[in-house]
This record gives sequence, C-alpha cells and structure tokens, in this order.
Amino acid sequence: MGEFRMPALGADMEEGTVLEWLVAPGDTVRRGDVIAVVDTDKAVIDVECFESGVVDRLLVEPGTRVPVGAALAVIGRRAGSGVSGGPSPDDLVTGTPRATTAPEPPPGPVPRPPTPRGTPPPVRSPIVRHRAAELGVDLTTVPGTGPEGMITRTDLDRTVLHAPETRRPRLADRARVSPYARKLAALRGVDPSTLTGSGPGGLVRARDVLDSAAPRAPQEPRRSADPRAVTAALMARSNREIPHYYLSTQIELGPAADWLRAHNREVPVAERVLPAALLLRAVVLALGKVPELNGHWLDGGFRPAEAVHLGVAVSLRGGGLAAPVVRDAGTLGLDALMARLWDLTARARGGHLRSSEMSGATVTVTNLGDLGVDVVTGVIHPPQIALVGFGTTRPRPWAIEGQVTVRPVVDASLAADHRASDGTTGARLLRELDHLLHKPEELR
Repeated sequence: MGEFRMPALGADMEEGTVLEWLVAPGDTVRRGDVIAVVDTDKAVIDVECFESGVVDRLLVEPGTRVPVGAALAVIGRRAGSGVSGGPSPDDLVTGTPRATTAPEPPPGPVPRPPTPRGTPPPVRSPIVRHRAAELGVDLTTVPGTGPEGMITRTDLDRTVLHAPETRRPRLADRARVSPYARKLAALRGVDPSTLTGSGPGGLVRARDVLDSAAPRAPQEPRRSADPRAVTAALMARSNREIPHYYLSTQIELGPAADWLRAHNREVPVAERVLPAALLLRAVVLALGKVPELNGHWLDGGFRPAEAVHLGVAVSLRGGGLAAPVVRDAGTLGLDALMARLWDLTARARGGHLRSSEMSGATVTVTNLGDLGVDVVTGVIHPPQIALVGFGTTRPRPWAIEGQVTVRPVVDASLAADHRASDGTTGARLLRELDHLLHKPEELR
C-alpha cells in the first residue's frame, strides 16, 4: 500500500488544487500513467502516477487545495487490498498521517474574512479567472478562503451554487465541464453539453468524455500545401537544369545616400523612399540597357521579355519567402515603385496577394541586407535566367582620387543562366547598376 502525494510541480509551488481525477477506486494504474489534473496557479498539469498498482481510495475531492506532499490517494498492490496503512481523508488538512494515539483533534481552519468589496480580487489561478469569465461572475463579489484571502476554484463554485437563480443565468445554460474534459472533448469532436456528468453537481469529467466518445475511424492524413516543399522542388529543378554563373561587385552608395536624404527631406514622411526602392529602380533601368538578362528560357531557347516584370523576394513573418511581381516596373517612377513595394510587402506578409502577382516575373531581386548578409549567391527561379542580389550596405574603406575614406558600400551580385548569356553580359549589367547608382538623379 502506497500513498500518492501532491508533487512539487515547480520550485515555487507550495500548494495545488486537484481539478479532476482520471481514475477511480479499483482502477489498475501503471507508473507513468496520468491519473489526476492539478492546478498549480501557473498552469494546469497532468500528474502522473509514480508507482504501479490498484487505486484503493481517493482521498481528495476535486476542487480541494492541498499542500505539496499531502496524500491524495492510496494505491494498493491488487484490487480490493486492505486499507490499513493508508491515510484517512482527515489527513488532508495537514498532509501528514494521523497520529494513532493523538486524542486532541487538530484545530479547524480559521475562517477568513471575505474580501472587501471594491478592492482588486486576489486571484492567482488563471483557471479561476477563466471560469469566472465563463460564468459571468464578478470576482470582487467572491469571498476568498485561500492563503491571504486568495480566491480558489472552490470559492468560485460555492458562490455560483449559492447565488440566486436570477443572478446566474449563464450557469443554467452551460454544462459544467472540467477544463481537462473540455480539452479532451475538443480533441475527440465531442460536444460536452450532450454528456451527463458523473462529477459533483453534474460536472462533466474526462472519464465521461472518454466513455462517450465512439472510436473514430482511421482517417487519411490530410494533405496540405507545403510551401517549403514547393520551394525545394523549384530550387532543385533550377540547380539541375540551369548552368549558373555568378558575378559580384561592390558599389559605393555615397552619392545615392546623399541624394536620397535630400529627396526624403522634401516629401512627407509617408512618401519617403527607402534605399531598397532605389536599388530596385536601378535594376529596372539597368535591364533596359542589358535586355539579354530579362526574359525566360523556354523550349530550348531564350525569349526576351517586352517589359520588366520584377519579382521581389519578401521574407514572411511565419518563415519562408514569397516573390510577388511588380508588373511593368519600367513604367513606374521611383515614388510609384516605392508605393508598390510597400503595398506588395504588406499584402505578402498579410496573406493577401492576388494570384496574378505570383507569376510572370522576368527577373527576381533579393535583398538580404536587413539580415546582415554581405553577398547573395542566389538560385535562379526557372524559367527566368537571372537573379540580382544585394547585401548589407556597410561603411567601408574606399579610395577616391588616391585618398582612402569611409563610404557606404553594398555588394551587388548576379546569378545568371549560362545558356542564355555569358559573363560579359552579366558584367555589363553590374556596370550599369554601378553607373546608375552614382547618378541617382536619373533614378527618379
């Protein structure tokens, strides 16, 4: 015969409330079985049994708060085992076994004064707050009997049960369901309001849910879209089919940064332009000079595009990337491109992109500068033939007219399809980018 005691479920736990028993006398339990649900004031915990045997007696009613170490149940070695050696329910008051020769009864609990009205109710248990909200109970009206006048689950239930019928309309309409039973019911698709509770006052317990839930037929695993799998397949295809070549260069952004600051001083805050938009605008204009890198590889040949449809890689809040398309980017001035960039980024991260914005890009730009990356060695999105990357703009030593000074510098890179172009063509694009970013006034 052994005692199952309230465990310490945290270094600062001194007491716990037994919310529900998941076993009954006569049940066989094994070490590691979850047999009770306990509220520690911080969380609701499934409590496991520490030994195997047969439940002989449950010593604590659900809703009772007891100190750590108090006996909660007696577990025997076989069904119907004797009761000798087990603590009685009276032991729950102190959590220590009853002294066989102690004639003097222990002092009863000292009644605590009710919580004064108008003061914040002392409630630590999230479950008490949640249940009070469910039942529409004002906690300032509930007298607390816990330590320092704290309101316990029992205090709340007592208040509800003794309230006039007219003051508890929500209770009449709602089945009393333990939190664990409600969780099980949700998992098993059971409506707990249809169950007959076997707990005190008709409380629906987990056992009621388990007894009522019919075995569910095996279901086919639900197949859902996996963005990571889609990207993986596309990138594998790219590396398998496209002979990449890579080029990179460093571009000094001092003139562009100065021009952008001056530009932004003259416009309202909402219309200011980010450096990222300036880089995109430079790519669009550079592709106008080097159209051999704007288009698709289809049916064994390069098909140049008539316009620049710019794919912009956007990191999503939940992980992953999206590359919405700025169509006819060459027709947009810098301010209009900035506005489109804001719009697309916000809708991509909010999950409101349109299907037309997810295909048809003729080139993609990825900017990982905000993540601290210096050089982007990208993978082309087929059937496109080029991807332009930008890293972080950093202050770096830079030689100007024989003098070394510190200037803002960005690494620009190109991944291109060797079937459609060669390094010379790629180098022309990077050179055009450098040229345009040194004449930012041409980017308006």
